[in-house]
Amino acid sequence: MSCHLRWVLPSTVCPPLLLSRRSNLTQPLHERSSLRHSDRHSTLITRASIPSVPSMLGSLQSLLNQPGAKAGKQTTTFSDNAPSWEALQQLVEEKGRQLNWQQPDLENGPTNPLALKRTFGQPGTPRVKLYRDHAAWCPYCQKVWLQLEEKQIPYTLEKINMRCYGDKPPEYTAKVPSGLLPAMELDGQLIVESAEIMRILEEAFPDNKPLLPPKGSKERQRADSLMRLERRLFSDWLSWLTTSWQAPSSHTIPLPHCMLALRTTREFIATMDAVDRELGAAGGPFFLGADLSMVDVVFSPFLERIAASILYYKGLTVRGDGRWKNLERWFESMEARPAYIGTRSDFYTHVHDLPPQLGGCASVPDADEAAAAIDGVDGKSWQLPLPPLNATSFPEPYSPGEDPPLDRLRAAARLVGNHGAIAKFAARGCGKPGRRPVSAPLSDPTATAGENFLEAVDAGLRHVAHALLEGAHASSLRVGDGENLPGDAVVASAEYIRDRVGVPRDLPYPAARQLRAHLNWLIGSLTA
Repeated sequence: MSCHLRWVLPSTVCPPLLLSRRSNLTQPLHERSSLRHSDRHSTLITRASIPSVPSMLGSLQSLLNQPGAKAGKQTTTFSDNAPSWEALQQLVEEKGRQLNWQQPDLENGPTNPLALKRTFGQPGTPRVKLYRDHAAWCPYCQKVWLQLEEKQIPYTLEKINMRCYGDKPPEYTAKVPSGLLPAMELDGQLIVESAEIMRILEEAFPDNKPLLPPKGSKERQRADSLMRLERRLFSDWLSWLTTSWQAPSSHTIPLPHCMLALRTTREFIATMDAVDRELGAAGGPFFLGADLSMVDVVFSPFLERIAASILYYKGLTVRGDGRWKNLERWFESMEARPAYIGTRSDFYTHVHDLPPQLGGCASVPDADEAAAAIDGVDGKSWQLPLPPLNATSFPEPYSPGEDPPLDRLRAAARLVGNHGAIAKFAARGCGKPGRRPVSAPLSDPTATAGENFLEAVDAGLRHVAHALLEGAHASSLRVGDGENLPGDAVVASAEYIRDRVGVPRDLPYPAARQLRAHLNWLIGSLTA
């Protein structure tokens, strides 16, 4: 299957540090604020108009128990006394030596979304060319990407816009008139549809870590059955995710709507129970037993998105409440694999990339606490000091854990290494919206930067980079009377970029949360 559900943001829309979320650039500068939490209430239904779930249905939990400071506040001026970008680059290199960290080997090292050519140390010209989406939002692209990485098949890569955030290049639509992703060229022959691509890769590269049992074997029959279960899970997930308790134009909830919501909830939970049972049937931790297979590759993009979206929109904890223990073990085993962790997104990215692809997701009040934490508006999850990150973290478990000094260095290195493009992109926050909107709310490919504020934005980002490298306590930032740079433009720009940091496209999750929190540190320092 290809990514045709409007499953976003390419380097032609923003520099390769920064995703897309939402922008409200039609308001005057002093009235702009982040929409990262409020937009979930307007994707399909208005949260304020949702009444409590009727007592006849009970709460979702009882069913399960059965078997940044914002632009618009007063801002202050600040100083341009942060280290230069050249000095910051030297500091990045010094910190790298101290932490024994080097820039990644994109061609031969661990999976990295920045790589455009992967040889895995093998000689010769790669036979495969993969076309996938820029922002790593497409689950079907992720399947093929993960298969190539697990099998270590050499390939080159070209990133293509999705229509919800930009135009597709004519060279691509000349090859693939539908424009669908992913696509692959093998020895010059074009193949589309992810299932067909994956089948052909298994047949063409049998010596590269086979991921399917032999045809005709009992294990292959079980694998085929599990693939059908994956399609059932996909269907039940989307049915519940897009189902609301509310009637289209009324505050009352007719019985048919209640029954539909209850049915989709029960069907999803029953299917998740079946998935969990299957994960334990062969001893685990993977679907076919001790080793990863194509079944795990096919399930992984949707289980990843389910864990994020069902918590954010429905308030149901997929990882961490102990109901699906085999699934929790599976997530931890997947996250121990470099190929998977290099393609893995975070909850924040997923919950905001799904609505433009699906046309909307329906929220319930029980999800408010988790949604606020995922969006970073709970006063903790995106603020310094950051809470610990581990396999039991709320709202997002992350079993590889964190290394805060290294995570801050990675974020700083990306910021310092691409500072010119990033500053200009961030300055869209104090610029003008584009003339041609696209369906992804945070993507604005024709927006213009606030050129008059570029000097101030550049200075603000240097302060952020310095804080990442030396600690916010060691920052040279001075604010208040007598300083000459405008805080309002920089706050708007910092919010703009903070809300568009995407995982994995820009940074791994631990480094992305450090960057978001340090941008909030700057915002908080410049607001009263």
